[in-house]
Amino acid sequence: MPRTRKASTNRYGKKAADKVAKVMHERKEGTLRSGRSGKRVTSRKQAIAIGLSEARKAGAKVPDKKQDGDRSRS
Repeated sequence: MPRTRKASTNRYGKKAADKVAKVMHERKEGTLRSGRSGKRVTSRKQAIAIGLSEARKAGAKVPDKKQDGDRSRS
């Protein structure tokens, strides 16, 4: 009997997607700056992380951050 995949409950909300889209647009324009240092962000991954962080602060539906041990296991 084949296994059926359980639908993941960790989904990103529309508000979170909008924040990430806004940040990615800023990155593409070259106006996205990091928090404390104020340096220009060019990394796609860093831009996504900034967008998700802003979404969390705004109370959007964003899954919890992965712990260090979780990344090395899969």
